[in-house]
Amino acid sequence: MKRILSVFLALAVLIALPCFGAAATGGKLVIYSPNSEDMIRVIIPLFEKETGISVELISMGTGEMFTRIESEQNRPNADVAWGGGRATYFNNLGLFQKHTPAENAKVMKEYQNSNGIVTLYCLDGSCLLVNTDLVKNAPVKGYADLLNPVFKGRISMGNPAASSSAFAQLTNILLAMGGYESKSGWDYVEKLLVNTEGKIASGSQAVHKSVADGEYAVALTYEDPAASYVKSGAKNLKVVYPAEGSVYLPAGAAIIKGAKNLENAGKFMDFIVSKAAQDAFGSSLTVRPVRADAKLGSYMTPLKDIKLIFEDYDYVQKNRNDIIARYMDVLTTVAK
Repeated sequence: MKRILSVFLALAVLIALPCFGAAATGGKLVIYSPNSEDMIRVIIPLFEKETGISVELISMGTGEMFTRIESEQNRPNADVAWGGGRATYFNNLGLFQKHTPAENAKVMKEYQNSNGIVTLYCLDGSCLLVNTDLVKNAPVKGYADLLNPVFKGRISMGNPAASSSAFAQLTNILLAMGGYESKSGWDYVEKLLVNTEGKIASGSQAVHKSVADGEYAVALTYEDPAASYVKSGAKNLKVVYPAEGSVYLPAGAAIIKGAKNLENAGKFMDFIVSKAAQDAFGSSLTVRPVRADAKLGSYMTPLKDIKLIFEDYDYVQKNRNDIIARYMDVLTTVAK
């Protein structure tokens, strides 16, 4: 009788386990993020619905986010850093702890979590945004076309010393036009700055907005905002991927060391490379998914139709300050 009762109680516990599992699903997750409102609006509700976890998301710039995480090392107030470039994470690995997403193998090989810490979840590339109303007699297919005298003073670009997207555009140009240290690459930069008349936009948003508003003919910008204009139905704006080649850089995320909601943080890292999230990145937003099997919106040009070139991460990371200093020297010379 006692044996029968023991078996009955054991079965009762097993039957009850799914209920306890369901109750354990949920809880809280605190995220620091520099991501756009559009991305937050799409991805966070999807994660909350799938997991039952309640997210508290605190928005800030990438630099501020890393400064805050470093200052809070002894008592972290957030669980996850979500957004910001790969290089910034790799420069601050000591702030984070290990987690490899469950579906890491489904990510394109170049963008898999290779060190067990940083998860790459979307891509954004350098491109040109062209106002077709203003370039009817001078088509733009790539960087070489921007040296056409017809564009003198009509090109909008940012400051690589102050803008991560402008720095990415500069290294893209150098790589595409001959190499980071090549004479041909830096000669092109000088000629381009001459054609811009040394004008530098106040920020990355001002670069593409000035072309959308008709103040400039061409913007040296990045795909996310450029494709947003196309997605919203702008008829006079065209995204041009340089014939010389486009670099796509990944955005990263990681679990903050000492995270209070560690299990939920792991679920978020798993989620951002899941099929559901990757489909959302590709079909609802204007960034690129890191999974080849993810959906892509009709407003986005397939990667197979874009000439891709690949950044030397280690070189750029090591020589960032030197590249910026050399650029500023060229700009100062042009502006005289």
